[in-house]
Formats: sequence, structure tokens, C-alpha cells
Amino acid sequence: MNWREACAIAFSILVGNAFAGDSIPASLTGAKGDPARGRAIVANRQVGLCLLCHSGPFPEERFQGGLAPDLRSAARLSEGQIRQRIVDSTKLNPQSIMPAYYRSEGLERVAPAYRGKTILSAEQIEDVVAYLTTLK
Repeated sequence: MNWREACAIAFSILVGNAFAGDSIPASLTGAKGDPARGRAIVANRQVGLCLLCHSGPFPEERFQGGLAPDLRSAARLSEGQIRQRIVDSTKLNPQSIMPAYYRSEGLERVAPAYRGKTILSAEQIEDVVAYLTTLK
């Protein structure tokens, strides 16, 4: 996590928007993400790895996952609920197998090169949130 991301989280906590029930209402960066960049992250098998478990509206991508819900089901959730599930779904379901994309502490079996780092940056999280909200 870089300085900017840490400040965004600290700001969110200070204004009382960190975790509100089943959602994180405030943007991690203080700004909306870019849906086009979010789609690219979701579809990229080297970055988000979303299609390993999920399927979605990606006709160009073969071999989409069937283990988790189709990403179009995110349409039923609010922006904050989507953000919470991406940041750390274990806050809602401790048995979840979905990776915590924006958590770096309390993880097990993390390769040394990845210790203390998040899978996605705050900006990337907001881009994915912005994309998933377009599926409504």
C-alpha cells in the first residue's frame, strides 16, 4: 500500500465511512473510478483474475468461471456493497474463498514478494466498482 492509498483509507475512517454494515459507502480514493479501466481489470487474467471464478459479459474471453456468481448479479448491489465485497468479502462471510483484493494484514500463506501489499490498488478497486455498477 502506498502513501496515497493509506491516506485515503485513513480519511475514510475519520469521516466515518470505513465499514457501514455490509458496505463501504465512500470511495477509497475520494473519486469515482473509470468503468473502461475496470472492465479491463476484470477481464485481465493477469491482474484481477475475476474470470477464474466468475463469468460475465465478456464474449471475447473463453473459459470463464462457474464457481462464483455471474458478475452481472452485482447489479443488485449498491456501489458500497460492491466495494466491500471486492475489498474483503470475509467481512461478510468468513468462509468466503474470494480473495481480499484490498487487504494486506492477517493473511496466511502469502509469498514473501507480496507480503504487506494489496492485490489491487485503491484506484483499481474504484475502477472495478465503476465497471460493475454499469451492469445494472
